[in-house]
Amino acid sequence: MLGVVLLSALGVWQVERRTWKLALVERVEQRMHAAPVAPPPQASWPAVTAAGDEYRRVTVSGTFLNADETLVQAVTAEGPGFWVLTPLQLADGTTVLVNRGFVPPDKRDPATRRDGEPKGSVSVTGLLRISEPKGGFLRSNDPAAGRWYSRDVAAIAATHGLSHIAPFFIDADATANPGGAPVGGLTIVRFPNNHLIYALTWFALALMLAGALLRIVSGRSRAGASDPGWDSRRAAVRRLIGAARNLSRDPGPDARAHIGSA
Repeated sequence: MLGVVLLSALGVWQVERRTWKLALVERVEQRMHAAPVAPPPQASWPAVTAAGDEYRRVTVSGTFLNADETLVQAVTAEGPGFWVLTPLQLADGTTVLVNRGFVPPDKRDPATRRDGEPKGSVSVTGLLRISEPKGGFLRSNDPAAGRWYSRDVAAIAATHGLSHIAPFFIDADATANPGGAPVGGLTIVRFPNNHLIYALTWFALALMLAGALLRIVSGRSRAGASDPGWDSRRAAVRRLIGAARNLSRDPGPDARAHIGSA
């Protein structure tokens, strides 16, 4: 019975998770297709969270610090290569890291894409993303060797000596860069939603366990009814009940004899 309750509770939990996931997907879709807004100001940075801000469409203006770009390994629809992350210095003195897009291995060297490194004031529109600390799957970032597997804003800022940098980065949209590289707009937004399958699995297991429990209980009842000693045990119970009735009618010294005869 405890197992049935536990499995049913897991099924209910997955139903609740599915409701939460559908609400999350709807919220993100609304953010991605809304008109771009300014990114959170420095005073609001501590309050920036994935739940409240990630994938918000933002636009920002500033000057790229091209000498401080960082290449982060990536696998995209364009194939394997690198994300080009470049600090964008804003007019208020703060800095935001911009993922300008993807370059293949043969475009890793900035000298091969000088046309794509604008100078002066630029405007960038894209999606606000939350920092990815520590590294990628089973691979830790190695700043000293220049090997990056995740877009860790704090570590990248420390490596380049950047200050007043936002705790998030911006994935640039598909607006073409001069020279064709980097290629922006490759952000993939996908939220796995297998909660309905999980819920049905837990409920099915609960039903199977409940069915097994009923079979065990009914099987024991049938086994008791077909037991050769069942009639004798039932007769003994009847005699005990009869002795108790006699005892209630005759509370005298012969009561012990009634019980003894039973």
